[in-house]
Amino acid sequence: MLLPAPIVLFAYKRPDEFRRTIVALQANYLADQSELYVFIDGPKHPIDLPKVEQVRALAKEITGFRIIHLHISQTNIGCADSIINGVSQVLRQHASVVVVEDDILTTPNFLDFINQGLVKFATHPKVFSVGGYTFPFSQPANYQNDVYFYGRTCAWGIWADRWFKTDWQVSDFSAFIANPVQRKAFNYYGSDRVRMLRRTVQNEIDAWDIRLCYEQFKRKQLTAYPIISKVENIGFYSVDSVNTNIYNRYKTVPDQEFKREFTLPEQVTEHAQYTRQFQYQCSLGVRFLID
Repeated sequence: MLLPAPIVLFAYKRPDEFRRTIVALQANYLADQSELYVFIDGPKHPIDLPKVEQVRALAKEITGFRIIHLHISQTNIGCADSIINGVSQVLRQHASVVVVEDDILTTPNFLDFINQGLVKFATHPKVFSVGGYTFPFSQPANYQNDVYFYGRTCAWGIWADRWFKTDWQVSDFSAFIANPVQRKAFNYYGSDRVRMLRRTVQNEIDAWDIRLCYEQFKRKQLTAYPIISKVENIGFYSVDSVNTNIYNRYKTVPDQEFKREFTLPEQVTEHAQYTRQFQYQCSLGVRFLID
């Protein structure tokens, strides 16, 4: 039997959210068959140490997975570098991974969905990653698939070959930012993307996923999204969150059916109705009204 892709879980100083994340992962149907890697960043300031130690203590008590590996940093690496380094470390040993941060509640069929996507699209030239989240979009009439495709990275599931081709330094940023045609094209899948990439390159935010978005953009690939979300982000309401605020514009309705077999298409193309809905959610008007 093919084993599920390993789970790579990242944590820092949110013990309450981390505990809930672990409990939800343990409730997944594939948890006891899955290998779990836990990376815990070290405290940035002395005041952070008590919460970091609480997270470390919780991590040492984790059960319910096939194998558990703990990686506890004594120094602060930072959110983006911790994730980039941790995922890279695991992908040197495995062909694909499931990435989860410490503020994500997963549905019991989350691992089923991500793993089936990782198997189905492993060699597909048009698919860059497999997402676990979606906005609560209306479904097109007679839509038969359990996924839709969109050109914005949502890397809950990703393969080593895509990951290791990513230019984390964004070495061509100067040429990109000077090109209005490229900037417009990048913002096709969200009017926030050029700004996020610029702020990341200029070290204004500690983000890793926008760099994956940029790599996916250059490769002209798509992400497979579930039509019903398999995750819920609880970190928007935490005082210890890094890149979020108190209002969660990504609030969604998690899957309540928990089915375990999914219809994944052979043909990878965008559906106009999903694309329009996603573009609207990432539009300047929506972000201006609620951010």
